[in-house]
Amino acid sequence: MKIGIVGYQGTGKTTLFEWLSQTEADPALAHLGQSVTVPVPDPRVHRLAAIYQPKKVTLAGLELADTPGLAPEQEGNAAKLASIREAGCLVIVVPAFNGQDPTTQLANFRDDLLLADLQIVAGRIERVRDSLRKPRPNRDELAKELELLEEIHRALEVGTHLLQLELTPDQQRMLRSFQLFNLKPRFVVVNLADDEPQPEQYRSLDGETEVEAVAVRLQHELARLPADERAAFCEEMGVVEVDRGEILRRLVAASGQIVFFTAGEREVRSWMVRQGCTAVEAAAAIHTDLARGFVRAEVMRWEDLVRLGSEREVKAHNLVRRESKDYVIQDGDVIYIQHHS
Repeated sequence: MKIGIVGYQGTGKTTLFEWLSQTEADPALAHLGQSVTVPVPDPRVHRLAAIYQPKKVTLAGLELADTPGLAPEQEGNAAKLASIREAGCLVIVVPAFNGQDPTTQLANFRDDLLLADLQIVAGRIERVRDSLRKPRPNRDELAKELELLEEIHRALEVGTHLLQLELTPDQQRMLRSFQLFNLKPRFVVVNLADDEPQPEQYRSLDGETEVEAVAVRLQHELARLPADERAAFCEEMGVVEVDRGEILRRLVAASGQIVFFTAGEREVRSWMVRQGCTAVEAAAAIHTDLARGFVRAEVMRWEDLVRLGSEREVKAHNLVRRESKDYVIQDGDVIYIQHHS
C-alpha cells in the first residue's frame, strides 16, 4: 500500500519523507512527487530469527510517497491532489513552528480534500443523470449509483468524514474506483520547532485521527549522525531521539494493515496485508501457487514461539492451529501454508 505524505508548501513534508525513508529527495521531482519502498523494522522478526537462526531475514516494505506541496490559497490544489489518489493512506503534515497554527492548517487542508472529492463526485453525478435520461440496459445499477453519490455529496457538503458512514460492501466497491480522499485513513504529523517544550499538547489536535508531534528536522539531522555522535549530542543537548521504526509501524496500523510472519531455517520474513485478509489471500501474498493449491494453514502466535523457544514446544503445548482458507489472519500470526502442486 502506498502512503501519501501530503501538506502545504513549507510544512516539512519532504523532510519527513527523507527521515522516514532514509533517502534524499530529488529536487527535480518536487513538482511531480516521488516514492520509495522502505523496510519496516519489527522487533518480532528479530525475536523469531533468534529462534530459527535463518540464512536470511526479510522485512515487509511500506511505500512512502512524497507529493507536490499544495498552495495555501487552494487554487489548483485539486489537480495536484489528483496525482496521489492511488495512495491508500494519507499522512497530513502540519507545522507548529515560526508561529504557525497547526489547527488552522489542518482545517484548511481538510477543506482542500473535501473540495477535491466534491469535484469528482459532482462530475460523476452529472454524467449518471445524463445516462439515465436515455434508454439503458443497466438503469437499475445507475440508479443505485446515483442514489449513493447523492448521499456522498450531501455528506461532503457538510464536512462529514466518509469513513463515518455505514457503507455496505457493495457501496464500498461502487466507490472504490473514485479513490476519494475522504474514504482514506489518515495520520497527522505535527512538525514542531526543535526547541518545543510541550509536544504533548498537540497530540490531541484531532479527535478522529491519530496524531504524532515531532520535530522532524531535528530527528532527520539526528538520524544522519553516526550512532556514537548521536548519543553524545542527545545527552549534551537534552533531546530525545524518536524511534523512526515505531512511527513506521504506526503508519502500518493507521493504514489498516497488519503483519504476519513466515519462519524457517531458510528465511524469517514479515508480510504486510490488509486487515481482514483471509488465509488464502495471505497465501497469495506469499506466492500465487500457494493460493491455487491451498489445503490449510498451520498457525502459531509469535508470542508462543518466543515464550516456548521452538516450534516443537509450541506443538507439544497444542498451540498450533490448523485453519481453513477463510480464516482471518491476525497481526502477529506465524503461518505455514500446506498446499498441493
